[in-house]
Amino acid sequence: MLGFLVRLLPFWVREPLLILVGSVFGVRILYLAVVEEDWALAGIGAVFLVATAVRVHVVVRALRARRNNPVPTQPQPPAAAQQRPASAVPAAPAAPAAPAVREKEPNAWGQAFAAIGVFAVLGAAVWLGPKLLPSEAHGTPHAVSCPGGQETEPPSAYRKTSGAVTGAELCKALNTPDLARLLGTPAETATGASASNGTAPLTDGKVAQPEAQVEFDTYTVNVSVTYNDLSIAQYVKLMEYGNEIDVRKLKVLGRPAVLSSDHTMRIEFNLGGGSGGPVEQGPLARTLAVALDAEDGGGYYEITVWSTSGAFPDDEVLLDITEKVLPAIPERAV
Repeated sequence: MLGFLVRLLPFWVREPLLILVGSVFGVRILYLAVVEEDWALAGIGAVFLVATAVRVHVVVRALRARRNNPVPTQPQPPAAAQQRPASAVPAAPAAPAAPAVREKEPNAWGQAFAAIGVFAVLGAAVWLGPKLLPSEAHGTPHAVSCPGGQETEPPSAYRKTSGAVTGAELCKALNTPDLARLLGTPAETATGASASNGTAPLTDGKVAQPEAQVEFDTYTVNVSVTYNDLSIAQYVKLMEYGNEIDVRKLKVLGRPAVLSSDHTMRIEFNLGGGSGGPVEQGPLARTLAVALDAEDGGGYYEITVWSTSGAFPDDEVLLDITEKVLPAIPERAV
């Protein structure tokens, strides 16, 4: 249907329109082919540009034909009108007619080069637009958004803990445009974001422990805050009795901190009824625990990174993420 409507357009409307569309699509497809290293896309883009070049050639030939065969500007009188009766009185000699001014035809080559210049500018705009425009303008900041903070009422432990943040606030601090770049995967966008207002296990719901999680194709990042009396120094002592490996003590933002590695847990749920699968050992994760304050008076942040492949970035990446996320958490939590 669209092709039929295009064929109904006049030649001098249809051809420039097809040249414009072919140029823009051809340049854009070739750009995507170079970025994605896809030879099939490159072939499609080349077909668009070749078809566009053929149409430019047709337009140039039409302009040449119009220049070489101009339409007469003054019609000649018919032969009958030129005959005079023999008895007619001869008229006074008429002044010589001025030569017809020949309408100046457009230069075919000039038109062609002007068209190519316009198409080149349009192609450059399509090519460079995503790079020059802000990320918000072409939809690359976040693939997902965090859940709202008013969906559920936090447990009573949050009201009893002065300055406790919520999972939604943690998610907002974690789900930033820089997170993928800090992870070393700048081309990825978040595929999932979640938050919860939970409590620490084995505390009978008396210790607030909000958490948030952002997922990418390669890595998953989790941040949580535990508002208990456990200091980082005591945390390190407990690691001696656990399964943590590669323990490393350090300072982050002027606060005591510790790096450790441990396996995640994999749990399967059967939504169709019946019992789920057994709890299994998941991939290895790297965790950075940071005290809530410089005095290490109790309570800590935990930022954990893991992937389904079992690999995770080096410690410097985890430190960069922590130094980016912690200052974004509301100050009342410090």
